Amino acid sequence: MSGLLRIRKTGALPVLRRAAAQRGFTLIEILIVVMIIGLIASLIAPNILQRFESSKEQLTIAQIELLSTSVQSFYLDVGRCPTDLNELIVSTDKLWRGPYLSKQIIPQDPWHRDYQYKCPGEHGRFDLLSLGPNGKMDDKIIKNW
Repeated sequence: MSGLLRIRKTGALPVLRRAAAQRGFTLIEILIVVMIIGLIASLIAPNILQRFESSKEQLTIAQIELLSTSVQSFYLDVGRCPTDLNELIVSTDKLWRGPYLSKQIIPQDPWHRDYQYKCPGEHGRFDLLSLGPNGKMDDKIIKNW
């Protein structure tokens, strides 16, 4: 008991507390935490990437609908479809009452490519499509028909 009192009297106990408080993590502890974080990330990352790609496709569908509505408004005013999408913003036609797009720019699809527009279309009055994520004419295209 006297030894314990002596330690307190000499002030050695606060020195021991400071040494315990300054103790850091071992390399093994850090590696285990990094491995757990990597495992969690490997399980979650594919779901996030899949949702990101799906949101790009949904955005493309919405933009195609917007462009289709603008082309139809142009058709109702002028009596013909525009020769290209730029005519939705600027035209010299006397019946033109545009611009038909609020931002006055033709948007690109989420993969930074221009939308494909064809008038007269093969599937209707006009065809409007995006080549989708792989940029090829295949089953991944997003279209207005």
